[in-house]
Amino acid sequence: MLELAYTGEIMLTAGAVASMFSLAAGAVQQADTSRVAAIQRRGVLTCGVEPAVPGFVQVDANGRYSGLDVEICRAVATAVLGAPNQVQFVRVAHVNEFRASPDIDIVARRLTWELRRESPLGLLFGPVTFFDGQTFLLARSLGLRAPAQLAGRPICVASGPVFEANLDAYFAEHGLTLRKVVVPSPHAYKDIAGVLASGRCDAYSGDLSDLGAIRLELPQPQGFQIMDDLITKEPLAPLVRDDDPRFFNIVRWTVSALIRAEELGISSQNVDKMRANLNPEVGRLLGELPGNGKALGLRESWAADVIRRVGNYGEIFDKHVGRGSPIGLDRGLNRLWTDGGLMYAPPLR
Repeated sequence: MLELAYTGEIMLTAGAVASMFSLAAGAVQQADTSRVAAIQRRGVLTCGVEPAVPGFVQVDANGRYSGLDVEICRAVATAVLGAPNQVQFVRVAHVNEFRASPDIDIVARRLTWELRRESPLGLLFGPVTFFDGQTFLLARSLGLRAPAQLAGRPICVASGPVFEANLDAYFAEHGLTLRKVVVPSPHAYKDIAGVLASGRCDAYSGDLSDLGAIRLELPQPQGFQIMDDLITKEPLAPLVRDDDPRFFNIVRWTVSALIRAEELGISSQNVDKMRANLNPEVGRLLGELPGNGKALGLRESWAADVIRRVGNYGEIFDKHVGRGSPIGLDRGLNRLWTDGGLMYAPPLR
């Protein structure tokens, strides 16, 4: 608030008063046009998704959305609005659709964090939510464990400048003989599964996040394995505009809170009991030691609310794509750093 020191009689003209109110109104208007204010005003977070990959985004017959990417949006909605169901999901097939739709607040749809998808387009990627990469799906009966063992064997791959080019580059770089069988589309999961089941190919090469869904389409999914070795790096992360640093920070720290909760052993099942924990890291995360909420312009319980309603990162992973799900992926690089993975939360303090 502006304070004026009294130095004698002060007279303000009508024009001066009008000017002061105009400045104040302008400040209010500026605050009201922020991304966070718009979300709070409409009462829902608008999240762009692509319901195509089981485990990440899918829609059931009743129109209910589920998946790892869906949970990220629900976590952000809980942080900003206090409830995970205050999300409107809309289909976004391409980044340009997001840029052309200013009312979409965030996109979570297996987008790889890339330089030219960010700064030149006025966009920002949040923290990595899934460390993806191209690898191989093959029958367990083959007894193969490493990509080099596929040299000279028929490998199916989707045509185009992504998966096919990655496979070409990897085999050339390592001096391996490549027998390539090109299939039309990486999204035709049933067709790819049929080719594998027929024995036309010994393996199919695609992103780890796709291979789990393809395996579901096989007659005997348990008879097929996904190799641990990745031949590319595909860090997947939610995408926002760079028009509101506060909203970007909320997205960034919400994902970090999911990871930090798992690091600290806080889950949706024990979050309320953990509020009495004397560990200051736990206290700060759950809002018992105030400060984090104020720093983000949120209530102090924001992270506790997110964990209670959505779970920690490990719970989300296991439920939708991990061993506790039909997808059945290993944690791999998505393990916590303390368990040999890459998931690591910066200090929430």
